[in-house]
Amino acid sequence: MSAGVEAAERPSQRIENLRRMAASCRACPLWEHATQTVFGEGPQDADIMFVGEQPGDKEDLAGRPFVGPAGSLLDRALAEAGIDRGRVYVTNAVKHFKFEPRGKRRLHKRPNASEIKICRRWLDDEIEVIHPRLIVALGATAAQGLAEQAIPIQINRGKILDPPNGLRIFVTIHPSALLRLEDEEEKRSGYASFVNDLRSVEQLTKS
Repeated sequence: MSAGVEAAERPSQRIENLRRMAASCRACPLWEHATQTVFGEGPQDADIMFVGEQPGDKEDLAGRPFVGPAGSLLDRALAEAGIDRGRVYVTNAVKHFKFEPRGKRRLHKRPNASEIKICRRWLDDEIEVIHPRLIVALGATAAQGLAEQAIPIQINRGKILDPPNGLRIFVTIHPSALLRLEDEEEKRSGYASFVNDLRSVEQLTKS
């Protein structure tokens, strides 16, 4: 196991141990400016794991994944798709908030390939403990972290990837992409398509 987790431990204890170890991770420079490590959360017997890019500003301050605007949008879409947020495990490919200061604001900055690769150790252990039936990659960074190669989102959206590492990955957009849309009709259409993707996820875990 990449982080030295003992196989004999209960899944809940293993996740807590991983969370504690990740809290002191200094493997890449991102920890220096982030408030804290933001580890995944959810039931250890979850059938579905959602993987995003990285914590945002709200997540960095709260220490929890998907609690900001994108998380609220994800919660609403999950509810419309018939998926209980409390029954899924949510995490990110990178566990520290990468940003650039702009006055008093901290603006998101996309993690690079090296940062994604270094942080993969924690994601690997989360997957090993949770052992989900399906992993949902929310956006390009998540897909790259999971498949260990660049994955174009638009041509792979709604598809199941079966990379050499044996994972079963469903590809869709990150909800933050919807928040960046300015046209109201595009927002409505994009959100409806995202909900349809999540409905497909629900069906795939039942089949």
